[in-house]
Amino acid sequence: MGALGRVLLGLQLCALTRAAYKFWVPNTGFDTPANWNQNRTPCVGGAVQFPADKMVSVLVRESHAISAMLLPLDGELVLASGAGFSAADSGSDPDCSPDAPALFRNPDRFSWLDPHLWRSEEARGFFSLDAERVPCRHDDVVFPPDGAFRVGLGPGAGPLRVRSVSALGQTFVRDEDLAAFLASRSGRLHFHGPGALSVGSEACADRSGCVCGHAEALPWLCAALLQPLGGRCPQAACRDALRPEGQCCDLCGAIVSLTHSAAFDLQRYRARLRDAFLALPQYQELQVAVSRVPRRSRLRQADTEIQVVLAESGLETGVAGRLARALVADAAEHGEALGVLSATLRESGAPVGGDSTEGQNAPGSRAGLAGGVVAAVLLALLALLGTVLLLCRTGRLRWRRQEDAEPAPAGTPSGFSNPVFFVETSEEPPPVQPPSPTLKLDSSTSRSYFLNPLFATEAEA
Repeated sequence: MGALGRVLLGLQLCALTRAAYKFWVPNTGFDTPANWNQNRTPCVGGAVQFPADKMVSVLVRESHAISAMLLPLDGELVLASGAGFSAADSGSDPDCSPDAPALFRNPDRFSWLDPHLWRSEEARGFFSLDAERVPCRHDDVVFPPDGAFRVGLGPGAGPLRVRSVSALGQTFVRDEDLAAFLASRSGRLHFHGPGALSVGSEACADRSGCVCGHAEALPWLCAALLQPLGGRCPQAACRDALRPEGQCCDLCGAIVSLTHSAAFDLQRYRARLRDAFLALPQYQELQVAVSRVPRRSRLRQADTEIQVVLAESGLETGVAGRLARALVADAAEHGEALGVLSATLRESGAPVGGDSTEGQNAPGSRAGLAGGVVAAVLLALLALLGTVLLLCRTGRLRWRRQEDAEPAPAGTPSGFSNPVFFVETSEEPPPVQPPSPTLKLDSSTSRSYFLNPLFATEAEA
């Protein structure tokens, strides 16, 4: 093969492979204010103290005048061109307290599995899921070229594996070379912990994308991410919030899941999203993540799917749902050309405390209302049943069948007690007689009688 053939082959391989770069953000520089307990570099005439039991490599870029310095048992100070230290009296700076030395923060606080500590290049309007913010197995990892960093490699669910590691002016693509570096003193100054790091994975050659491979490490990853928040996710601002595959916490918006054929091109679909949808004014507040993830349901034929996460970052709600429905309609119309076989969507509910019509008509709100009505009816039935059982147990409520009732004794008058005159009236009164105008009263007795026009009997007053 000639030189031209090798160049063409290299260009084809570059087009087929899709390697992402992940850059390590924090450093252990002396001139970085965040590395000191007072969030500022040591003042003139101040005392400096490093952790005695920690290994650290510190880069010094500027000149500093200090009164004292306590160095670690094992470490190094790397002086850049023009940098240095000089002695100064402890009272040179009135704002510098001689009794409070500047303490260098623990250099072992940075973990490989912390998504906060990595940076990747993302197009405008796109973001990475939490699991994909940490280097995936097909990614190239780049550390600061000046060597001012320290990374913790564990604990974790398994060994960390990436495509390549660039550190201290070297790029490691073979496990043998990386293992020799990690065992050296320079390697121990920059990498620590019980975890294992290896390289040699191939770049993603599948144009439909590759799974990141952090499913087992996700609990450790989320623990590091949520540590500044006390280990708990913040409350989502909507009802029925969604948690995408590879995300640590719930979010508001919508998720579109695509099943695809071998003709699907992930980069082409991302470009279509950017140019045909996200460029529209009504969708510019949305943040979108598109990646290939393991399918939630193991019962389906395919093991992976394309997950499109539409996160709402502005005050307006319902925008993600509208875009999700537009993407489903686009897949139905152009699915064959895009390599999309089917599309389904999930949408979060109304904002917490919101009363918008669109939010009230959302499926989550209707389901919540129906569930509340059913629960109220069940509670009412249980309360009624409990009341009846209580009355029966206390004897206040009894019932008998008519044929089981005891017959009344012979001769017992069938009547009721008159609460006014304290006499019993017959159930079968004699014929009603009109009142006589010659009614006589016997005043010799203590009883008086009159004719009751209602029951036509005598009542004793």
